[in-house]
Amino acid sequence: MSETVTDATPPAPAAADTCAQCARQLAPNDRVAAGDRVFCRSCYESLKADLRQGLEAMTTNINYVNGTLGAILGGAVGALVWWGFTVVTHLGLGLVAIAIGFLTGHGAVRFTGGKRSGGLQAISVVVAVIAFLIASYLVSMSFMNQPLAHQGDARRIGFPPGNLDQFARVVSLNFGLMDFVFLAIVVYEAWKIPRPIPIPAELRA
Repeated sequence: MSETVTDATPPAPAAADTCAQCARQLAPNDRVAAGDRVFCRSCYESLKADLRQGLEAMTTNINYVNGTLGAILGGAVGALVWWGFTVVTHLGLGLVAIAIGFLTGHGAVRFTGGKRSGGLQAISVVVAVIAFLIASYLVSMSFMNQPLAHQGDARRIGFPPGNLDQFARVVSLNFGLMDFVFLAIVVYEAWKIPRPIPIPAELRA
């Protein structure tokens, strides 16, 4: 009768956890899990403080002059992109206008070194709306001047407009429901991008 041979070798002990920051072995009461990593309490508190200070720094010492300049440049580029697309394709595709909100918001953030605040949101939104209306004028102007040129008529709608009344009449000429939708998206993008990042509750303690 054969005997069954069993392996009596004891299982290897589980490897002790080490801190992902300082590589120190962790005691059971000195262990904090964060995502897929484990830290000692001192490293965790230090990292938490650094992250909190980084988020707070994003909303302080903001150069609003640079932010305004960045928003204006971004809005101008976005307006020219929409107008240029219209001139090249002869299509007034309002969807392209969304670039105005995107570029205005990013311009405000980039020209302030990555800062974000309610003030930058307000600047970005105002600039984006103005850029959208100017771009709408340019697009309508192009569509109005095309038939005049084909007919040999020397009259042209010019830029800048002679007065606010002319500006309003040209903008409102082809301004429809979808233009309000695109304007709403432009405003949302301009508001969203410079929005301050909220500090999570676990970082406030």
